[in-house]
Amino acid sequence: MTTPKHEPILFGQAPLAIEAILAVAKQQAPSALQSDAPYRERIAKGARFLDSLLDKEGVIYGVTTGYGDSCVVAVPLEHVEALPRHLYTFHGCGLGKTLDASATRAVLAARLQSLCHGVSGVRIELLERLHAFLEHDVLPIIPEEGSVGASGDLTPLSYVAATLSGERDVLFDGERRSAADVHRELGWQPLVLRPKEALAIMNGTAVMTGLACLAFARADYLLKLATRITALNVVALQGNPEHFDERLFAAKPHPGQMQVARWLRQDLAIEAPTPPLHRLQDRYSLRCAPHVLGVLADSLGWLRGFIETELNSANDNPIIDAEAERVLHGGHFYGGHIAFAMDSLKNLVGNVADLLDRQLALLVDVRYNHGLPSNLSGAPAERAMLNHGFKAVQIGASAWTAEALKNTMPASVFSRSTECHNQDKVSMGTIAARDALRSLELTEQVAAAALLAAQQGVWLRGRDPQARPLPPALAQMHGQLAEDFAPVIEDRALEGELRLCLQRIADQHWSLFDA
Repeated sequence: MTTPKHEPILFGQAPLAIEAILAVAKQQAPSALQSDAPYRERIAKGARFLDSLLDKEGVIYGVTTGYGDSCVVAVPLEHVEALPRHLYTFHGCGLGKTLDASATRAVLAARLQSLCHGVSGVRIELLERLHAFLEHDVLPIIPEEGSVGASGDLTPLSYVAATLSGERDVLFDGERRSAADVHRELGWQPLVLRPKEALAIMNGTAVMTGLACLAFARADYLLKLATRITALNVVALQGNPEHFDERLFAAKPHPGQMQVARWLRQDLAIEAPTPPLHRLQDRYSLRCAPHVLGVLADSLGWLRGFIETELNSANDNPIIDAEAERVLHGGHFYGGHIAFAMDSLKNLVGNVADLLDRQLALLVDVRYNHGLPSNLSGAPAERAMLNHGFKAVQIGASAWTAEALKNTMPASVFSRSTECHNQDKVSMGTIAARDALRSLELTEQVAAAALLAAQQGVWLRGRDPQARPLPPALAQMHGQLAEDFAPVIEDRALEGELRLCLQRIADQHWSLFDA
């Protein structure tokens, strides 16, 4: 599949879709920052208003006070300028793996879009530098672990604030470098963050939201791929295509379920005459595939709504209303919507893994595969006793499925009281988003195994001289897969081919269904 060309992505007052964040994250589109004079003045007005409050010695959380439960501690004006650096410094305690390049770009894009609303009290220079990081692909090294999802993604986003200030490390031109060195190479002066600016960068939901955008796109493609695999398996298992009849689904009209059934009818070309049926009703993993996959299909709409509303919101604290000259203290850093969306996605994706694992189990078992060889081995009779085909692949798929199902435990209900009981109810949204990406990784592994097994099953079925030609969409897919994956005749190690299949899935290599 060719990489799509995107129009330039404009960060500013207009809302952005998930696809815009993906285009930036995957470097599929250039981007720009809104720069008209009224917009620049709107941003500047918030920063000026904050400065005016400092002149009047106003009390503003995180600007003239300490952070969190330390909000009762007044900070004398002579120390206010030092407070932002202290904030990102003491939060420099992240652990675990670091975000990859695409995820880091998604985080930067999500944070920039939120700050572009103009109610965070930051300077236009901060927005410009944050955008310059994206434009020049200067990527802060961000550890994944250490956020409870309220007050936002404080610890991981401290790495963004620090690198904008010329501290800590970044990935630049494929190398880990000190942020100070990269600033010098690009001729930039590191920012000295103004009052509220470190808090504005860190006290938000950008990490969980950026990861949620990536998870959404993977789930959307997985839905279509699982439908295509199901169609191939209906052929391989000589299933009953009438299970997907349009009149049947008119009687239970969940839109996503109907969509999946429609895709299956399209793939199987069931308007054409069908062969005599082997059975009246297939097992549930074939017969109920639209009902399983349809739940994900129907959920994508509200998942998009939750993610895009969070993406296009000001989600830090306090909110600076320069027009009304008010400072509004609240809790917009709380990532509950993303947490619920990602916990739900884990459940939805786990069910896809389970469905495909069950289909694969049918394919390899001579009791249920209607005449295919044991374990889908293509070996001739005189070598059949030596060959085991997809036996171990099915075991692996079962292991990956089990882990994905174990991972469906919701993170959002594991709120922990932190930070001297100031953050006494937190969202766990970032953990939920990381979990969702892990569930997707595992389910894509199941899908890769199921796809190669389905390809083998269709090939084995096609050796029968009486076999009917494949419907056009499946014939095209079968041919494309054959370019990468030869039939398994004599046993061979399939790891390399499974990894190639996973790369094809990551690249969304196969054009599947129109929306």
